Amino acid sequence: MAKIRNNMKEIKRDRYLKQLIDSRQNGFIKVVTGIRRCGKSYLLNVLFYNYLLENGVANDHIIRIDLEDRLNKELRNPDAMLRHVHDNIKDKELYFIIIDEVQLMDEFVDVLNSFRHIDNVDTYVTGSNSHFLSTDISTEFRGRGENIHVNPLSFAEFYSAIGGDKQDAWREYYTYGGLPLIRSFETEQKKIDYLKNLFQTVYLADIIERHKLRNENEMRELVQIMASSIGSPCNPTKLSNTFKSVKNVNLSNKTIANYLTYLSESFLLKKAIRYDIKGKKYINTLSKYYFSDIGLRNAILDMRQQEETHIMENIIYNELITRGYSVDIGMVEIKKQDKDGKWVRIQLEVDFIANLGSKKYYVQSALSIPNREKEIQESRSLVSIDDSFKKIIIVKDHIMPRRNEDGILTIGLFDFLLNEDSLDL
Repeated sequence: MAKIRNNMKEIKRDRYLKQLIDSRQNGFIKVVTGIRRCGKSYLLNVLFYNYLLENGVANDHIIRIDLEDRLNKELRNPDAMLRHVHDNIKDKELYFIIIDEVQLMDEFVDVLNSFRHIDNVDTYVTGSNSHFLSTDISTEFRGRGENIHVNPLSFAEFYSAIGGDKQDAWREYYTYGGLPLIRSFETEQKKIDYLKNLFQTVYLADIIERHKLRNENEMRELVQIMASSIGSPCNPTKLSNTFKSVKNVNLSNKTIANYLTYLSESFLLKKAIRYDIKGKKYINTLSKYYFSDIGLRNAILDMRQQEETHIMENIIYNELITRGYSVDIGMVEIKKQDKDGKWVRIQLEVDFIANLGSKKYYVQSALSIPNREKEIQESRSLVSIDDSFKKIIIVKDHIMPRRNEDGILTIGLFDFLLNEDSLDL
């Protein structure tokens, strides 16, 4: 692998910064969530803080508190925190409160709700333990919390910081993922050690601690199975059978369902449900799971199973999620004649159905389309859909965007990842 330059520029997280800016003074507590080490603190304490200063907010009207800093240990006491904030509000002008690692404060929900009763205060917080990472955190704030979810770096964000050859950047990205700190390590071994240590001592430890799991090996084994089968349809019963046949371990489908929920709530995994396109209904029998960060997935497997096909599919899924789409797995049923001339029903898969408001796209991921036969194969499920929504094939090959006679758009991977409007070409 070519060495990536380390003199990278500051990474701009404009998508999330805009969400923060658009949420100013809306009466809600802004709760910045996301997988550990994805850049939540940097977003608030550097990018958003600098934006406020550049747009005329006085420094003494921005109350920033890092509760992980031992110098602020006394502010982990809820009453001390309330006194501190009130003591720093000197006039009727607007004050911005930014609290990092807010879960370190006792009774933090009550404290944040108390801030809502101060007329000239706008509150923004991050948190990093498994409780705060829960996907239902906004309910803690009585319906007055706005969740701003931060993902690991997209390929576009990653590439904007490093530049250079796109193929080199792609290899780096699909191997080590998009956690921002990974770019600070010079050697491959240090990057791998960082990711493996992060999974063991942070992500896995958080889940085990929060849910008081007695057998952490079961959870570790499940994560490894999920990592080795990204993009494969599964359900708790199927996974339970895998444990029994491969691991010789009896693990009930109910326990596995709980474990999958824990992994999804911590944002380590994301679940995509199957949808019957013609029948217009969800099919809950099988789902797919993708990793929020592909580097973590690779580290869990000790950097084995580097199948670019499946990794590319995972990254495309993450990109669609980052752009704000809700993403399902499509299924379309067709009839065909078997070798005996009998008509049989078969199910074809559409990799992704991406929905956003009135927009809908059917998306296929293909590493390459070297010939017409492969194009027909990749298009088969798409041409079987009889509605008018856009149908797209994303290929790893560098190609000019083109449409075939069926109206299916084929675009290159880099065109898709680096162009926010690529689905509308």
